Amino acid sequence: MSEITRDVVIVGAGAAGLTAANQLKKAGLSVAVLEARDRVGGRLWTDTIEGALLEIGGQWVSPDQDALIETVAELGLETYSRYREGDNVYVGPDGVAKRFTGEMFPVSAETERTIAEITEKLDAMVAEIDPDRPWAHEKAAEWDRISWDAWLRSQTDDDEAVRNLAFATGSAMLTKPTHTFSLLQSLLMAASAGSYSHLVDADFILDKRVVGGLQQVPILLAERIGADVFLGEPVRTVDWSGDGVTVTSDGMTVHARHVILALAPVLYNRISFVPALPRRQHQMHQHISMGFVIKVHAVYDRPFWREKGLSGTAFSPYELSHEAYDNTNHGDERGTLVGFVSDQNADDLFTLSAEERKERILESLSHYYGPDAKDPVVYYESDWGSEEWTRGAYAASFDMGGLHRYGADLRTAVGPIRFACSDLAGAGYQHVDGAIRMGRLVADQIVGELRS
Repeated sequence: MSEITRDVVIVGAGAAGLTAANQLKKAGLSVAVLEARDRVGGRLWTDTIEGALLEIGGQWVSPDQDALIETVAELGLETYSRYREGDNVYVGPDGVAKRFTGEMFPVSAETERTIAEITEKLDAMVAEIDPDRPWAHEKAAEWDRISWDAWLRSQTDDDEAVRNLAFATGSAMLTKPTHTFSLLQSLLMAASAGSYSHLVDADFILDKRVVGGLQQVPILLAERIGADVFLGEPVRTVDWSGDGVTVTSDGMTVHARHVILALAPVLYNRISFVPALPRRQHQMHQHISMGFVIKVHAVYDRPFWREKGLSGTAFSPYELSHEAYDNTNHGDERGTLVGFVSDQNADDLFTLSAEERKERILESLSHYYGPDAKDPVVYYESDWGSEEWTRGAYAASFDMGGLHRYGADLRTAVGPIRFACSDLAGAGYQHVDGAIRMGRLVADQIVGELRS
């Protein structure tokens, strides 16, 4: 077993860990990055499946994601806009696919008015939320006691309005059933994107992609760290009993002054801490869990939906695939659709055989795009729930009441131990942008402390 000494050891080679490592290195500090997987990137993963380049993990860049946009530009990467010309599709409770353009989907005038009124109310509430301190709002405790679904149903008895308002943060973002997380958690999700209106605007949230895939961000950041990135090294022990830390993985021991845990909080319990973490952390981490969504990739010989005048953007709170988009790669003659199956629906699908699961998902996509959707040349499901070092998708959030109770402690350092990942972010919460922000924040804190 090799033994090395560094100023800072980082656990996790995702966007947060590698951002922190680069910033620390620029400040003249020595680093080691230990990664359990055989690749860098964490929840960013671009791979070629049956000859098709697929974004198995995160992929989109929004116009408000300054930290990610800066990093992409600084690394010399190019972006391109998601295809969105033509009509969008909405499937209502009657199961009929309806084409539409503009922001409002085809619902009754009364339902449209209800959605607009509640959206305006939510935007006003979100405007009062500091995404870095949502628990500090005077109504935080009250808003953390009521579920997202229950609050919406207290506003209206229009079920279609509720389903469409709910799924923006439920199925689409936090990827949990809407009765399992609070109004406050939902408001944080919206505040992290600037407003609830931003969150429901696909043209804003899902704006651009990186040519060649978003995993290039961590890959290029790792290249700058070079030989100090160690793959296939799951960390087993963090001993912080002395002045600094001793971090032990399967193949090495690193002595350092600080350690950054740059991995999802649901994985902290895979590490033995000596001494144990304080009781506050033990309790808090049990109230944080991953959501779950299946990201479905269907590649066709051509983007056939464009021939029908469709943008590829489709959604329905009544469909198995609650949303889908044109995900065709830059310069690719083939067409790719990406669809999403979330929370309980995702759980249920994995009780079926792979063939039946594929058949049901493609059937759902055909309700948006027609029978051609049933015949892709490449089909792949991103199943992050079975990934040992992730355990869900997209990210971790608090259960009911947890955000107000524990949120203020999420990023609190424990001796030489610091925490950084997208699950802990304010702006950019649950996104790569948030991971980069957290990596920068923790690196700045360590540099400031070591220089003081």
